[in-house]
Amino acid sequence: MIKLTRALLLAAAAAATFAPALVAQAQELKIGYVNSERLLREAAPEKAAQTRLEGEFGKREKDLADQGARLKAAAEKLEKDGPTLAESERMRRQRELVEQDRDLQRKRREFQEDLAQRKNEELQGVIERANRVIRQVAEQEKYDVILQEAIYAGARVDITEKIIKALNSAPAGR
Repeated sequence: MIKLTRALLLAAAAAATFAPALVAQAQELKIGYVNSERLLREAAPEKAAQTRLEGEFGKREKDLADQGARLKAAAEKLEKDGPTLAESERMRRQRELVEQDRDLQRKRREFQEDLAQRKNEELQGVIERANRVIRQVAEQEKYDVILQEAIYAGARVDITEKIIKALNSAPAGR
């Protein structure tokens, strides 16, 4: 019993000796939080990527809309002229409309697939740049940890604005 009490007293004394050091070390922990959604919404590289995509896909999207409008106009014309057309002419025009519609649907699918792929490529580039900037800020300002997902993060640890500013001022190639 005396040995157990002596061991407990020694453990308590050791804990009392090291506890202030552990608390001080824990208080020195520097944590930052970055709101990824806000970062992607407000950062200049994301806006530049969106502009590039609009430039790259805008003409193609307009061409598809124009082709759709022409197809709709042709269908309305066939519906209007249908009763006065010969059966063979009406059938021929219907087949043409079906083929044109099929072609338009295929082009729209291809457009959507290409656009989605390019959006993902651009997003990956922005995310990589943002992560590099976050690492640089973390190293320069000696953060122990930076979180990007949190249920709650107080304003004291939120460094999103700082990261957005650093990302906006960073050269595009970095």
